[in-house]
Amino acid sequence: MTDLPESARHGSSPAPPTEWNGRATNRVQWLLALAGAGCVALGIELAVDGAWTSGIAPLLMSVVGCLAAGLLILFGTLAFVHVAVKVDGDSLEVRCGHAGLPRRRILLSHVTGADFVPRINPRQWGGWGYRWRPEQGTAVVVRKGEGMVLRLGDGRTFTVTVDDAEAAVRFIRQRLHLPASGKRPGD
Repeated sequence: MTDLPESARHGSSPAPPTEWNGRATNRVQWLLALAGAGCVALGIELAVDGAWTSGIAPLLMSVVGCLAAGLLILFGTLAFVHVAVKVDGDSLEVRCGHAGLPRRRILLSHVTGADFVPRINPRQWGGWGYRWRPEQGTAVVVRKGEGMVLRLGDGRTFTVTVDDAEAAVRFIRQRLHLPASGKRPGD
């Protein structure tokens, strides 16, 4: 018996996977995070060495402004450096950034269709991040490229950019017993 897997030696086929995992990363977000860190550093520098002769109010406003802008930029960009998508037997879960927040969980019983989109552009959604547009639905966009669109039972859609989205769509369709077109039998 040579290089055959155990299942092939006994005449059985391997069990289908029980979950699908995917990720997408945007390294450009790290540059924006550095800009946010720079604003925080400037705010700290102003607070420590701020010997302005024009008074405390302008100094305080500058320090608070730099710190607030820097923290918003820093945390806003780090939350969308990458996205992790997990599809298991009953749900799809999307986690953003290193802390996994924001997070979205969609039950597969609420999904009526899944489609592969070869090219999603952040400009279509108004930029990177967690997005909502009345005519398009909700999306998690971390980079330009491939993704998937889920059609939900309430008429809304959910879009996510993820590597190997075509495999995710196939996995979801198999779980929902959907044909290749993405429509339920009888629709």
